[in-house]
Amino acid sequence: MTSRKLRAALALGAAALAVGALAPAAAASPAGIVWDDACQAGYQCGHLDVPLSYQDSAAGTVRLAIARLPATDQARKLGTIFFNPGGPGSPGRFAPALTSELHRRFDIVGFDPRGVGASSKIHCFTDPAQLEVLQRAVGTFPLTREAEQRQIADTRTITDLCARNGGPLANHLSTGTIARDLDRLRAAFGEPKLRFYGKSYGSYLGETYANLFPHRVGALALDAVDDPVRWSSGSAPMSYRLRGYEDGARAMRSFLDGCGAQCPFDYDALLDRLERGPITVTDPAGRQVTVTYQGAISRIHGFLLDTRSAPQLAAFLRALADPVNPAPAETGTPPDVDSMLGGGATLCSDAENPRDPAVWWDFARKADRIGRGFGPYDVYKTLPCATWNVADTGRYSGPWNRPTAPILLLANRQGDLETPYGGAQRTERLLANARLLSLDTYGHGSRGKSTCIDTWLDRYFVTGAVPASGTLCTPD
Repeated sequence: MTSRKLRAALALGAAALAVGALAPAAAASPAGIVWDDACQAGYQCGHLDVPLSYQDSAAGTVRLAIARLPATDQARKLGTIFFNPGGPGSPGRFAPALTSELHRRFDIVGFDPRGVGASSKIHCFTDPAQLEVLQRAVGTFPLTREAEQRQIADTRTITDLCARNGGPLANHLSTGTIARDLDRLRAAFGEPKLRFYGKSYGSYLGETYANLFPHRVGALALDAVDDPVRWSSGSAPMSYRLRGYEDGARAMRSFLDGCGAQCPFDYDALLDRLERGPITVTDPAGRQVTVTYQGAISRIHGFLLDTRSAPQLAAFLRALADPVNPAPAETGTPPDVDSMLGGGATLCSDAENPRDPAVWWDFARKADRIGRGFGPYDVYKTLPCATWNVADTGRYSGPWNRPTAPILLLANRQGDLETPYGGAQRTERLLANARLLSLDTYGHGSRGKSTCIDTWLDRYFVTGAVPASGTLCTPD
């Protein structure tokens, strides 16, 4: 996370502390949606109350914020598709149209998972001053042993605050519990089987649902696929097991191969220079911006998530190599601190991780030898799980091969830094009835980047058909 974004996040967090918890809306019947009057244009907003714990009915309820994007052809509507954009920790209430055909034939329902957005959330911080520790601990990684000790201490401060202030919800945020919420939503909308599009973490949510409720699977399209075995189990840090850093190196090679004369520099030499100290560049507004090694890796990682950002990545690297060149300005919205930490509780509930934060250093060094820079950037994402002892009795960790209707997997063959292509290949073999459709590009997620991909999405949701094994689409 950049300093600018983090300052905005701290302000947002302080405002949240001042406002407090969301005020309760009108009460809902146990299985029904309560529709709200105010909503974003084009959507219908509401909420559904669900059990805090599916193992303890006396534990109370939590609220899920939802929104429906109605089908444009209601007379020929085929049903409802539910949506999750990834994360964990990302709001998903206002779902996109997915494709023009799916928007025409289906209502599309998004929801903020528990712990996120306008749904019930945890609040780790009781004083705005406590938020400052995030600036030092989140979205970065250490280059020295001294920095490592500071990051461990800062991270422990955050997880201690969450353990003290997070409340009972913090121990009911696993994906197994969120999948049970999704099944409540399916039933509330009167759908006998689940149609679902999930991207990134949403793919793990879909995999979990498919194995908790295999007989209720209608059509699950899982885009940017997580390997559920590596996500949920293993002795190394989960962020090391997933090996996104491996595809980081692959995506960078693909970018540099295509960049040609637009990239007249030595990428490794550029990283060498950054490791010796920050570089000052000028953004398009004429402002001087100091770029650290960690900050550069974070921005490069972000640009590589979408091939449409290739011109900005080329400009950024040219500016680092020769500060006379202008660097693209940073963009993006500040994160919601409470949602971000709710997503962290989901990660730490789902995945086995070491309990000793000191072991992250060696795993980061190993990963760095495979994907330079991307290795420690990835590995340190799960450092909080070493010291945050959250445990959800609703956690699901397998088996992953229960028989279902066909499941469609989408993945980018040239590298995906968040959900590596190898994980999609393993998941196709692991699930009982899955078919992988590949896109010949790099980046995170395939929908909307290829007519071929989107046409298969339409066909799959409308007819249930999946492509032949080994089908490869080209990007638009």
